[in-house]
Amino acid sequence: MGCCNKLCGLKAGIGAGIAVAVLGIILIPVGNNIIRETVTKESVIEPGTTAWDNWVSADAPVYRQFWLFDVQNPQDVVENGSKPKLVEKGPYTYKTRYLPKENITANPEDYTISFLLPAGAIFEPSMSVGSEEDSVTSLNLAVAGGYKLFPPWVLEAAIKLNNVSLFQRRTVREILWGYKDPILKGTLGLFFPYNGTYDGPYSVFTGKDDISKVSIIDSWKVSFWNNTYCDMINGTDGSSFSPFLDKKKPLYFFSPDISRSVSAEYERSLDLKGIEVYRFKLPPLTLASPAVNPDNHCFCTDYVVTKNCTLAGVLDIRQPVYISLPHFLHGSPYLVEDVEGLGPSEEHHATFLDVEPTTGFSLRFAKRLQVNMMYGPSKIITVLKKVKDYTILPIVWLNETASLDDETADRFKKELLSRVDMLETVQFTLIGLGSAALVLCTVAHCLVRNLSYF
Repeated sequence: MGCCNKLCGLKAGIGAGIAVAVLGIILIPVGNNIIRETVTKESVIEPGTTAWDNWVSADAPVYRQFWLFDVQNPQDVVENGSKPKLVEKGPYTYKTRYLPKENITANPEDYTISFLLPAGAIFEPSMSVGSEEDSVTSLNLAVAGGYKLFPPWVLEAAIKLNNVSLFQRRTVREILWGYKDPILKGTLGLFFPYNGTYDGPYSVFTGKDDISKVSIIDSWKVSFWNNTYCDMINGTDGSSFSPFLDKKKPLYFFSPDISRSVSAEYERSLDLKGIEVYRFKLPPLTLASPAVNPDNHCFCTDYVVTKNCTLAGVLDIRQPVYISLPHFLHGSPYLVEDVEGLGPSEEHHATFLDVEPTTGFSLRFAKRLQVNMMYGPSKIITVLKKVKDYTILPIVWLNETASLDDETADRFKKELLSRVDMLETVQFTLIGLGSAALVLCTVAHCLVRNLSYF
């Protein structure tokens, strides 16, 4: 009778072990569904969600770091046609994107939301190598701009009348944010106007009806390239993507700085303050020549300067302004060879996004680009008579960057990752306990049965 009771108890233990293990297994898809539903709900861009708070105003501070190129031999370039010798000065750092979005208007009929993005820049002396009053020798913006805009004799007369040359000495503040130009009689600057202006209007999908569309830009301003293909807007603004990333698929985002969409490809997984992130980087094909990447053909607007669209690594956004990656990374070799002092580096000059795969939030990023201006030979303009060929000269490169701080990382882990970890712990604990009970009770059952025969 005792053995019978023991066998019955062990059989019950086996059944309980199986039940507990099965419960743990069942909890895996159930738990995954709970996580998916929670993340999906919190990723929708609407008041009351986690995504809304981060979307209206950037949670982490965003900085723009500028490195200006100081021309060391301006006279030698003008008088002898020598290569420009460049020395990089920087960073000069500004806090940007600290203002919340404005004119936010929900459009429930198509699940979009429209807004304006205000621009602002605050100089950060503690994060800079010097002051905004530091001076550099740089290309004369009016001369370079006038090279394509005015007849040669008009530009020659303006240069002589105002006693200027191909290069000029200006402060960091003037080159970036503007100065009164004697030739054009107006304000010139690489980023003028900026403070007090707006980017947009934008319209983005909220993800309310389809979470895979969340943050994707539906429309922006007006067409820039006057080409249907080149004016297509693909992806988000890069600050977030749809949740549950598939690292095998590229991420698409639109950059207003270059007025075009680009893609980023998965490179590797990293640990960022205890959070796993996927690093996505711009591939070399992004600014490849149309001969290599036919998708870039509509971005080629000057067949002479680009040598019949075989030039790689630059984007003609508004002649004579050309955008590239810093130090002409991934560009045609002669871009680097035409000047002295450049050294392209993947580590320092590539653009990347570190994205948390469950939520799709970009927790760290570095968007890097370089502003260049073109000048070329002339038989009439004195300061260009010694120039041998078209030269695309680097003026400044910038790094727009942000990263979550320790406080935000702890909150992120507490609100999301801790719940996922707890659920996984419960699942595997149940599976472990159930399996252990099953094994132990089965072994004991066999022993008791064997003993009952004696």
